Amino acid sequence: MTLPTLLQEVYTCTHCRDMLPFAPNPVLRAGEEARILIVGQAPGTKVHATGIPWNDASGNRLRVWLNMPPEQFYDTQQVAIIPMGFCYPGKGSSGDLPPRPECAPLWHPRLLATLPNIRLTLLIGHYAQAYYLGNTRKKTLKDTVAAWEKYQQQGFFPLVHPSPRNQRWLRNNPWFEKSVIPALRNTVQQALHSNNDHR
Repeated sequence: MTLPTLLQEVYTCTHCRDMLPFAPNPVLRAGEEARILIVGQAPGTKVHATGIPWNDASGNRLRVWLNMPPEQFYDTQQVAIIPMGFCYPGKGSSGDLPPRPECAPLWHPRLLATLPNIRLTLLIGHYAQAYYLGNTRKKTLKDTVAAWEKYQQQGFFPLVHPSPRNQRWLRNNPWFEKSVIPALRNTVQQALHSNNDHR
């Protein structure tokens, strides 16, 4: 199946309809030439309403971290955006609920099979890291992010979520913006401009 055909199938997915607070509205973007894959959590209410991934304060901070203007960030031939959950999962007691657990196993393997040019996958937050790193991730998100160099051979770069809710984490871990962000920007540029074969 081609990527455009598969995306149309994803956009009409109703697999979790009975578990969602709103009608399904899968939010993702991808192009066959994309070299960067961003795997986040799940859309918030603003992203759900607009259908534009990372169209919120978290996205603004993420683009600063990447040093990437919106026109490049949303260029599907450079960047694919495939979160762990494609639809807004609802509100919990301390923020949004986790991504629906059915979503990634159902769709990610099929989508990745149509993205042969991915050089780098950004794993943003606990859920993406748990799914893609498995038992190779560290005991805490902080330790996993600090060990980012370990995961480069696998083509992964683990990150804390850029949500405003993590402002305290960022304040308590100044090494992240001092050391990790420059490395992230360099790694992203290498992935975008590399002519090497796919990992």
